[in-house]
Amino acid sequence: MTIKEITARICAFRDARDWMQFHNPKDLAVAIAAEAGELMQPFVWKTPEQAEAIIRDKHEAIREEVADVAILLFEFAANAGISLEQAMLDKLAKNEQRYPVAKARGSNAKYNEL
Repeated sequence: MTIKEITARICAFRDARDWMQFHNPKDLAVAIAAEAGELMQPFVWKTPEQAEAIIRDKHEAIREEVADVAILLFEFAANAGISLEQAMLDKLAKNEQRYPVAKARGSNAKYNEL
């Protein structure tokens, strides 16, 4: 399925339940942050090795949190009139300019510090 098709399914799910009235930009943004927090919670104070083990051991729970974030993000973009596909492509192109391979390879420096 494409992003557009998945988004249509998300919106159909929402609309069948008459939830659009609750899905204003502020509440969707808050919900995205809340779900991202739930995704982060198992990793708090864990080493990289422990984080890898969490991914293995709690894979289904992590998978569901990732889906929650994505579902809300797809709907937020649709409600805001943002083409998620184009926004991602535009941001990737911008990042390719900000982080040229010759300067950024192997570095975690921000683009203005390269």
